[in-house]
Amino acid sequence: MVSVNACAYSVFQRMVAEKELLDVSVEVMENGSTVVDAGVKVKGGFAAGKYLTELCLAGLASVNLGSADYGGVELPTIYVHVDRPATVLLGSQFAGWRISVGKYFAMGSGPARALALKPKELYEKIGYRDSCDKAVLVLEADNLPTVEALNFVAQACGVEPKNLYVAVAPTSSIAGSIQISGRIVEMGLHKLTELGFDPKKVLYGSGRAPIAPLHPKFAHAMGRTNDMLLYAGATYFTVACDTDDEVRGFVKKAPSSSSSAYGRPFYEIFKEAGNDFYKIDPALFAPASVTVNNIKTGSTLSAGYINIEILKKSIGLIQ
Repeated sequence: MVSVNACAYSVFQRMVAEKELLDVSVEVMENGSTVVDAGVKVKGGFAAGKYLTELCLAGLASVNLGSADYGGVELPTIYVHVDRPATVLLGSQFAGWRISVGKYFAMGSGPARALALKPKELYEKIGYRDSCDKAVLVLEADNLPTVEALNFVAQACGVEPKNLYVAVAPTSSIAGSIQISGRIVEMGLHKLTELGFDPKKVLYGSGRAPIAPLHPKFAHAMGRTNDMLLYAGATYFTVACDTDDEVRGFVKKAPSSSSSAYGRPFYEIFKEAGNDFYKIDPALFAPASVTVNNIKTGSTLSAGYINIEILKKSIGLIQ
C-alpha cells in the first residue's frame, strides 16, 4: 500500500532545496523538527502555494495553476486531478486535525493525519492507515509552531520529532489562499462521504476553483477563501455504481446550494453565526457544482452552479 507520508517527504525535500526560488524559509527547530515558513514571516508566492497543495496531496495528484473567466473577471485558478481519491483526498489532504497546544492553534492537513488517524472514523470509512517513520504536515496558521506543538504532533504520529516535517502559511497569504482553493476536489468527495456515499466507489476526481484575492484581515480572508469553493468551485468525479440510482440522490444534495445557509458571502454567514463554524449548516461546506460520471452505465449526473454574483460580492466588486 502506498505511503502518503513517504511520498510527501519527497515533495518536502524539493521544497527545501528550492527555498530561495520559492521565497520561503527553512528552520530546524531545537527538537530537530524541520519547519518551512511559506507566508508567516516571508513573502512566499504562487509557486510556494502550489507546493503546499502538493504536500497536502502527498505528491499523488496533478496540481496546476492557471486562470479562468468568472463573469468577465479573470482570476487565478487552481486545477487538481486525482487518481486515488479516497486515499489522497480524505486520507491525506483533508483539514481534519485541530491542533491546540498551549497558546498555539492551527488547522492541520496532509499525510501526518494518516499516522495520527485524525479523524479515526474517516480512516475507517476509507480503509486506510499509513505506516512511515516520517510525518509531513501542513498547518494553516498565523504563527509558526512552537516546539511544544511540534512535540505533540510527533508523539501523536508515533515518530521522532527529528522526523517531523511541517510547512506553514496563514489564510491571508497567497500560498495559504492557493492551498485552500486546492481543496476543491477533497471538499466534494468529503461532502459525498458525509451524505453516506461510499468514497471507495470514486475512481477519479478533478476540479478547479479560483484563488481568493488577498485581504489583510483574517476574518475577511477566511471568508473569501471559503467563497472560492462554495460559490465558484467545480468538481468532477468518476464512480463505479451498478445503477445510477445509487448515486443520483447524493449528487443532488452535494452542492453548496442545497444548504439553507446558501446565498451570501461566507464572512456574513460566519459573523451571523457568532464566529462559530459549528453553528453553520454543515451542508454549506461543499463545491458550487458537482458532476459525476458513472463508469458502469455511462451516465453523467450534475447539480449546482457557479454563482458569479456572490463571488463578485465576496471580493469587493459589488458593494
